[in-house]
Amino acid sequence: MFTIYRNNLNFLCDMKTDIEIAHEAKMKPIAEIAGNLGIDPDDLILYGKYKAKIPLKYIDKEKYEQNKLILVSAISPTPAGEGKTTVSIGLAQGLNRIGKPTTVVLREPSLGPVFGIKGGATGGGYSQVLPMEDINLHFTGDFNAVERAHNLLAALIDNNVQSKKRSLGIDPRTVKWRRVMDMNDRSLRHIIVGLGGTANGVPRESGFDITAASEVMAILCLAENIDDLKRRLGNIFVGYTYDKKPVYARDLKAEGAMAALLRDAIMPNLVQTIEGTPAIIHGGPFANIAQGTNSVLATKMGLSLSKYVVTEAGFGFDLGAEKFIDIKCQYAGLKPSAVVLVATVRALKYHGGKSIKELTQPDVEALKRGVANLQKHIENMKLFGICPVVAINRFTSDTNEEIDYVKSVCQEMNVQVSDVDVWSKGGEGAIELAKIVNTIAMNCPYQHKTLYDWNWTPEAKVETLAKKIYGAEAVDYTAQAKEDLKKVYSLGLDKLPICVAKTQKSLSDNPDLLGRPKDFVVTVREIEIAAGAGFVIPITGQIMRMPGLPDEPAAERIDVDSNGVITGLF
Repeated sequence: MFTIYRNNLNFLCDMKTDIEIAHEAKMKPIAEIAGNLGIDPDDLILYGKYKAKIPLKYIDKEKYEQNKLILVSAISPTPAGEGKTTVSIGLAQGLNRIGKPTTVVLREPSLGPVFGIKGGATGGGYSQVLPMEDINLHFTGDFNAVERAHNLLAALIDNNVQSKKRSLGIDPRTVKWRRVMDMNDRSLRHIIVGLGGTANGVPRESGFDITAASEVMAILCLAENIDDLKRRLGNIFVGYTYDKKPVYARDLKAEGAMAALLRDAIMPNLVQTIEGTPAIIHGGPFANIAQGTNSVLATKMGLSLSKYVVTEAGFGFDLGAEKFIDIKCQYAGLKPSAVVLVATVRALKYHGGKSIKELTQPDVEALKRGVANLQKHIENMKLFGICPVVAINRFTSDTNEEIDYVKSVCQEMNVQVSDVDVWSKGGEGAIELAKIVNTIAMNCPYQHKTLYDWNWTPEAKVETLAKKIYGAEAVDYTAQAKEDLKKVYSLGLDKLPICVAKTQKSLSDNPDLLGRPKDFVVTVREIEIAAGAGFVIPITGQIMRMPGLPDEPAAERIDVDSNGVITGLF
C-alpha cells in the first residue's frame, strides 16, 4: 500500500492512511468522555453517539484561572503545513500518559482547505481527533450557522438600501460587508448584486469571502456569552449614510436574529482523540486574516474541566501566536504557561532554498541556510517573556545528522528541544516533550508581556509588529490605507488591537521572501474595520479572503461507497 503522510506530505510505504487508522479506532461513547471530565451526560446536547455540545454553565472562572494552558505554534510553514495540529493532539495524549489530565482544544476545519490543498485539520496517524470525517465535513453545523448569520446581515443591508419606508439612507458605495460561503471559489471574489431591474435591489459591487474569514466567525470566537455576542454583533460596522453618518448592524436591528442563528453554535463541541483524550473543537477563524485560534469559550471550558489544556494558534508564531497573546489573551484574561514551537527539517530546508520536490533529500547545508527562520521565531517568543520549547516533528526522511543539527541550534539559544513522532506512535511519541512542557508550565517565571499597548496609535502598533516580529526595516502606507486610517480615527476605533492580514509563507509580507528576510518594507494596502470583533485589520500583500482551488484539488480523491464509508479524506 502506498499513501501520503497526511499533515506533511511525507511519502511512506506499507502504512495505513489517516482515514484507515481512524476507521479502525474504537471510539468511546461521548457520554463516557464527558463523564470523565465531570460533565453530567444529561447536560450534553448530543449529535449522535460521538459528538456533543457542552452547555456554557460548565465554565468555571476559579478553575480556569488555576489550570495550565499550553500554546502550540510553529515556524513559517511549507504550503502543506508542518503537523502543528498533529503535534498538539500528540502532546495532549502524551501529557495524559504521564498522569497530567489534559484536554486538547482546537479550531474546526474549513471546507475550503479540506477540498483544496491542505486537506482536513483533525491531525493525523495515531494523533487524530475523531470522528474525523464528521469533524472535517459538516460536524455540528457551526460553520453553517456563522454563514447564515453573516448572510442575514448582508440581506438586511441590501433590503434597507432598497426600502423606501424604513431606509437609513445607507450609501451602497460605502458598504464593505460581503457575503460568505465555506468553499474555495475564486469566481465569487468579485460580483455585482442587484441586477435585473428595480424589483431586485440596487446594483452594487460586492463579492464572497470564505466563511472562516467572516467577522462573525471572529466575533463568535471572542464572545464571552450570549449577551457579549449580541453586543459585538451589533457593533459590526456596515458603512455610511449619504450624509456621512456611520451605520452599524444594531441600527438595522440585526444582532438579535443573528445571535438566534448562533444560539447553538456558541456552545463548544466535545469529541475525543484516538487515545480517548477529551477534545474540544470550536470555531475556525483563519490566522492570516483574523485571530486564528479557537474560541475563548472553548479554551475556558477546557481549562474548567481539566488541569492542562493544549491549544494551537494558526500558521507561524508571527501570525497566530502573536494574535493569540496580543488579542485573545488580552480580551479573555488568559495566559499560556508554556509555548511549544513546532519545527520540521523539511520546512527549514525549504527556507534554505530547496524546492518542495527535493525536501525528502538529505541536505544539511540547505538546513543551515534555512535555520534562521527558526531562530527568528524563537527570538520572537522571548519578546513575550515566554520560556520556549521546540518540538521537531520527525519525518521518515529526516536523518539523525539533520535532527541533531536543529537540536544543537536550539541548545545554543538555551531553548529546550525534543524530537517527536506522534503520527506513528501517538502519545508515546511525545512523552519526552510532555515531561519538558510539564516542567516549564510548573516552573517557568512567565511574565506575559504584550508587544504593544492598545492605547498606542494604530501606526505605532503596526510599526512595532513589523519591526519586532517580522523584522522589517519600515512600514509604508498606500493612499487608500491612509484614507482608511482617517476613518479608524473618526470612528474612535484607534485604541483597538491590531490584527495584521499577512501571508503565512514568509515572515515578511512577500511570500517569496523565505528564511529570515531583512531590509524589507511592509506595505499596508488598506485597513479594514472589525468593530464587532474588536480589532483593526491592516491588509498587507495579496491576501485572498476567498481562496481558489489548486490545479489538483483534494476533492478529486474523496469518495463515498454504497455503505456510506468515506475514503480519500486526509
